[in-house]
Amino acid sequence: MILVTGGAGYIGSHTCVELLERNYEIVVVDNFSNSKPEALEQIRKITGKDFKFYEADLCDAEATEKIFAENKIDAVIHFAGYKAVGESVQKPLMYYRNNLLSTIVLCETMKKYGCTKMLFSSSATVYGNPATVPIREDFPLSTTNPYGTTKLMIEQILQDVVVANPEWSVVLLRYFNPIGAHKSGLIGENPNGIPNNLVPYVARVACGKYEAVHVFGNDYPTPDGTGVRDYIHVVDLALGHVKAMEKAMTCTGVNVYNLGTGNGYSVLDIIKAYEKACGHEIPYVIDPRRPGDIPTCYADPEKSFKELGWKATMGIEEMCADSWKFTVNNM
Repeated sequence: MILVTGGAGYIGSHTCVELLERNYEIVVVDNFSNSKPEALEQIRKITGKDFKFYEADLCDAEATEKIFAENKIDAVIHFAGYKAVGESVQKPLMYYRNNLLSTIVLCETMKKYGCTKMLFSSSATVYGNPATVPIREDFPLSTTNPYGTTKLMIEQILQDVVVANPEWSVVLLRYFNPIGAHKSGLIGENPNGIPNNLVPYVARVACGKYEAVHVFGNDYPTPDGTGVRDYIHVVDLALGHVKAMEKAMTCTGVNVYNLGTGNGYSVLDIIKAYEKACGHEIPYVIDPRRPGDIPTCYADPEKSFKELGWKATMGIEEMCADSWKFTVNNM
């Protein structure tokens, strides 16, 4: 049985669908700090399968222990955590406390119950401002914001856990920029409050909820001056977790993989692709650069292909079309 922490969230919910469709048994925990209970019903609707759910905060050791005491957990996929770069710069202590403590409590509980397999939802932010692109897994690690620092610190914590307990199997998955939604239009990125990520904000402008997209900086050393990122379809990303789980079940130690497409797209590229998806122009304004942002970031996904047999298959037009379908269904 696989425990999915943050399983009602954006990436978590899509991964739950892919696991259930491959007959994995799952248990989901979420505290709905940046997700909605409806996502759980939609997972059930898409897959026609049920699963146990706990509304709990992983920082609460008693609540976390209850999950392990009541279920035979064989592996954990750890998505739960705060994830907004800008907010982390404003509220660093909140990020350090939540992201680190929840992981420590989770690992302590896993150790107590003999669960030794974990996939960790890390991030390309651990590469800091890379000297060159595409980015390989063996690049130097550094961070430019507290969110990224929590990811890097957790990676170090998990590596230390494996040194102390060599029978553990930890897979660190460094995501690039997930966008898009499930083909059904039932689940997608629908954050609470004002979105911190580009595409859900673009979606809300496209459907008239907000006036314009805020583009942070157009003076970067990139083809059109706006930030370039490796946007990956969330379903491709979820399938990467299924492949990584297969790997974790058959080995010990720490394995690290980039989950990205290997292509870089600018903010304006995304806005144009979204205009095509929704069929009308999307207004945007240029704002100053955001603290903690870097000019260019895209993956070398070769290691994931060679060792996991995984490759992203969908481009940004499909990503934006699926996001728009979800947005229209959830207006």
